[in-house]
Amino acid sequence: MTYLVTGAAGKLGAHVVDALLDRGVAPGDIVATARDTDRLSAVAARGVGARRLDYDDATSVDAALEGVDRVLLVSSSMVGKRVAQHRTVIESAARHGVELLAYTSILRADSSSLSLATEHLQTEHILAEAGVPHVLLRNGWYLENYTDQARTQVAQGVFGAAGSGRISAAARADYAEAAAVALLADDSAGTVHELAGDSAFTMADYATALSEQAGRDVAYTDLTRDEYAAVLVSAGVPAPFAETLADTDRGVAAGELYDDSRTLSTLIGRPTTTLVEAVEAALA
Repeated sequence: MTYLVTGAAGKLGAHVVDALLDRGVAPGDIVATARDTDRLSAVAARGVGARRLDYDDATSVDAALEGVDRVLLVSSSMVGKRVAQHRTVIESAARHGVELLAYTSILRADSSSLSLATEHLQTEHILAEAGVPHVLLRNGWYLENYTDQARTQVAQGVFGAAGSGRISAAARADYAEAAAVALLADDSAGTVHELAGDSAFTMADYATALSEQAGRDVAYTDLTRDEYAAVLVSAGVPAPFAETLADTDRGVAAGELYDDSRTLSTLIGRPTTTLVEAVEAALA
């Protein structure tokens, strides 16, 4: 059995390769792909196969999927282009007779009002129409979406438009392990996993966790959606992405990133990473 991971030079894809290895998959049975194979040198040194796969280059996709049994399609980061990019991979998987394709979607994609959900749901429809056996990994929010900015936030405070909405976030490594489990399972096809962290927190809770770990007061400032988008733009975030982040906070305030099913921890067989653990790691 050969397992291919797209976006393996990225943060989630790299974790998935690690999770497959940790679960006993032989390095030679894993194909890590990226647009730039030079970024795969570390996994290649471990015996993992490295192939070029560019979502915008159908020829590279077809070559990468040659002889592959199961595929993890890590969603593209290029908002606005993702549907076409994902279609290229899905159609290639259909031509190659891939027996299972796992796709990293978003929590409750079929009912979410988040702007981020639109392309994910369109991709899910393409998967269904293509007839490729598939499993949907509807990932909730990543803890790293916050903690990657932890040091800056300790110095400048936390800003957002999430109100008192609760976020059931988990670490990338948690979601990556779930992807590995789904790829390895014998009966994954047709399954939809709504994945989120075991415990939820508000942005005020996040600021408190930063305060406790940093040993200094960190405040959360709640803004309107438009005010938050403007703050992000002033910090150098491109306006379209700032609008997406502000819209996500709107969704947080409405409870759209809260989930108490514990499907993720059940799937991976352990509790998900806590907020405190993630903050400790970020500030270590």
